[in-house]
Amino acid sequence: MTSFKTLDDLTDLSGKRVLLRVDLNVPVKDGKVTDTTRVERVAPTIMELSGKGARVILLAHFGRPKGQAVPSMSLDPIAGIVESVLDHRVHFAADCIGETAQKAVDAMVNGDILLLENTRFHAGEEKNDPDFAKALASNGDIFVNDAFSAAHRAHASTEGLAHLLPAYAGRTMQAELVALEKGLGNPARPVVAIVGGAKVSTKIDLLKNLVKKVDALVIGGGMANTFLAARGIDVGKSLCEHDLAETAKAIEAEALASGCTIVLPVDGVVAREFKAGADNETVAVSAIPADAMMLDVGPETIEDINAWITKADTLVWNGPLGAFEIPPFDAATVSAAQHAARRTGEGLLVSVAGGGDTVSALNHAGVAEDFSYVSTAGGAFLEWMEGKPLPGVDVLKR
Repeated sequence: MTSFKTLDDLTDLSGKRVLLRVDLNVPVKDGKVTDTTRVERVAPTIMELSGKGARVILLAHFGRPKGQAVPSMSLDPIAGIVESVLDHRVHFAADCIGETAQKAVDAMVNGDILLLENTRFHAGEEKNDPDFAKALASNGDIFVNDAFSAAHRAHASTEGLAHLLPAYAGRTMQAELVALEKGLGNPARPVVAIVGGAKVSTKIDLLKNLVKKVDALVIGGGMANTFLAARGIDVGKSLCEHDLAETAKAIEAEALASGCTIVLPVDGVVAREFKAGADNETVAVSAIPADAMMLDVGPETIEDINAWITKADTLVWNGPLGAFEIPPFDAATVSAAQHAARRTGEGLLVSVAGGGDTVSALNHAGVAEDFSYVSTAGGAFLEWMEGKPLPGVDVLKR
């Protein structure tokens, strides 16, 4: 049994009004949705509820309208996208509370799906205003949260509602929480974490939490340069936060005290220009030319990282190892991702990854579908890795 309530705890849903919080904050370019992944992720929960005769009322936000009704951030056009993905009629109401919402809900029959307008058009949403939460709750009998990506926010539609109606996790939320429990909550050991990306400053809390929880921490990307510089290594023109040398040293000291091995690059691929196909060479990190920058880790480091992945029973990954968007500086990220995917496919590794750049990197390596779980919840995934409480999850606990 899970530690939180799920749809398995619900029996008779026929005729019940289910307020279902989903993530429809999809990317849009030139008025067109460019990626429907988030809609596809919540589709199973929507269709399960509809199939059991519930009246499914979708609550979602879109963009940052800051409590104002901003036409360009209306969910009206998104209703058609949801309809297309579900292959099921999706009705739309031009407000999420008040008479407009109530009339639309009252007109529903069993199995209907209704999308209410952007919850963030009301200032009470982000303030978690009790009166706004009550206005939302008045149109429902049950609350189901399937938006892990918004679970780190204590908003009315993610946290407030759970105090007013019987509250449950949807299938996407359930899958995410089960995967995260296997990742850091109660993992099979040894646990290896890979953390990459540009800056240490954006991931200080993450690194401090991980060194207390994992057996080895692989640091890549631009942030590795900060750790190398803190060890007295000249990283040339590489991206580096020299002012965080003491922070890097403190994290290394904490790792040592916790029995966590810090894995840093021993060699790197350096170039004088940051562009695709730039002239490059592989050098030891102690021999980075003064006028060059490290844009990827080198083959010896890749071998070292893959050896740690082989040792691991659990892998948690956030951030690329190099400038993966620009070939040939994608080699390390692709190699490690493909090695982790192979180990996962052989049943030898539980692999959990998340964060925007990470998802892009795994897609680039062609292995996003081959990891145990890939989270699309950027901010919430990062805060979970940092060990911070997630209000939208805590209220679902039994």
